[in-house]
Amino acid sequence: MRDPAQEVVVITGASAGIGRAAVREFAQHHARIALIAREPDRLEAARAEAERLGSPQAIAIVADTADHAQVEAAAQRAEAELGPIDIWVNNAMVTMFAPFADISPEDYRRVTDVTYHGFVWGTMAALKRMRPRGRGTILQVGSALAYRSIPLQSPYCGAKHAIKGFTQSLRTELEHEHSKVHLVIVDMPGVNTPQFDWCKTTLTHHPKPTGTCYQPEVAGRAIWWAAHSKRAEICVGYPTLGAVLAEKFVPRLLDRYLARTGIAGQQSLDPIPADRPNNLWTPVPGPYAAHGSFDRDAWTVSPEFWAAKHRGWLWAAAALGAGLYGLSKRRSA
Repeated sequence: MRDPAQEVVVITGASAGIGRAAVREFAQHHARIALIAREPDRLEAARAEAERLGSPQAIAIVADTADHAQVEAAAQRAEAELGPIDIWVNNAMVTMFAPFADISPEDYRRVTDVTYHGFVWGTMAALKRMRPRGRGTILQVGSALAYRSIPLQSPYCGAKHAIKGFTQSLRTELEHEHSKVHLVIVDMPGVNTPQFDWCKTTLTHHPKPTGTCYQPEVAGRAIWWAAHSKRAEICVGYPTLGAVLAEKFVPRLLDRYLARTGIAGQQSLDPIPADRPNNLWTPVPGPYAAHGSFDRDAWTVSPEFWAAKHRGWLWAAAALGAGLYGLSKRRSA
């Protein structure tokens, strides 16, 4: 991995939400950044912001990641203007809040094409360039919902499960050929992003994150750190770790709990206006950035992620404490 101040980074879904927060984080570390998203005005605002924050060069590429040809063309332009890609962050997503019975086949496919196939096409474009060089990092923005699905978001949950399975399969292939290209998944909790303001829904009340949610800056810092680590997977936020453990040990209990609480828990008390736009098929214009509507409730730090970053020191401290305890017991005996 090159010095972070010389890196070339591609980020999909870069104009808002977690992608926008990741752009800011990499820009502050002086990376050259190719930003990919659909809405040109917001994308240009994110590009200009990146250069103000410290990126020596940032370019805006309008593309729909559901289209392999557009993703490949974006990768070609990124390398032509910025140089060889060091880090590719797959982040672009769409979702739909609705019971499965209310989702049309076309809408279900659209969520899958963006949220799953978009990651596949991004990985394909990045790997095509990284594999011959024998270096590079591909980062998948995953989710706690890749471990434990919840009601009202079946296409999104299915896509996140698929991303995990696809990435694990590819990782084994790369390890088989002793490739130095690194794959990492960063599993996110609920994050306060504009997705809840513009996702398509059949609900009568405004969608909201379930459980404890975090500010996008927490996600952005985690993405930057994970892209420079050698971890295969990182959980951000205690709800993510809780979902992993609960699914492993008490899955049926979790089914019953979510059946009782998962529908109301994803809706606020605010009714949805009749003219509310959605971004499933076309982007929603407007000055959206990283944050959504839930600043008041979102956490700004993740103690669990801090512990994951410093797990070596924590294990050493635990071992030292156990050793000192054992020594004191022997002396007192």
